[in-house]
Amino acid sequence: MNEEHTAPAMDEAELNEVVRKLCISKAEELNLHGYEQVTGEDVWECVSGKYKRGLPPLHQLVNDVLSLKAHAFMNWLMVRTLKGE
Repeated sequence: MNEEHTAPAMDEAELNEVVRKLCISKAEELNLHGYEQVTGEDVWECVSGKYKRGLPPLHQLVNDVLSLKAHAFMNWLMVRTLKGE
């Protein structure tokens, strides 16, 4: 009864696809809240900008994307715009 359940290992292509779909899902959520120009790539740039030492564990990455709030995204976008990026 004390069996450990481990998720099957994903290769890099599978991981990229999962993250891409996750970011698209978050972008669609932001679109529903009136932020119609947001794309999955924008979400990924916002979230991944804080990863200075490489990607974190998958569970943290998923949490960071799913917990991204509209105001945090807009703050990131405003700073990016002011920097001229």
